[in-house]
Amino acid sequence: MAAKKDTEKMVTIKLVKSLAGRHKKHIATANSLGLRKIGDTVSQPSNAQTTGKINQISYLVEVTEG
Repeated sequence: MAAKKDTEKMVTIKLVKSLAGRHKKHIATANSLGLRKIGDTVSQPSNAQTTGKINQISYLVEVTEG
C-alpha cells in the first residue's frame, strides 16, 4: 500500500439523511466511508474510489473540499 502523501487533497463528507429504508448497497457504501449515523463526519482522500462512493450516495451526504 502506498504511503499517504502530504499534498493529497481531502474531502469532508457528512451524512445528512438517514440510512433507514435505503438500498443495502447504499448502506454498505456509507458504512465503508465510515458513516453510521446522521451527523457523522469523515475526511477521506479525494481520489477516484472516494468520488465513486460519493456519487452513489450523493442524495444522503454533503461534501466539502478541504
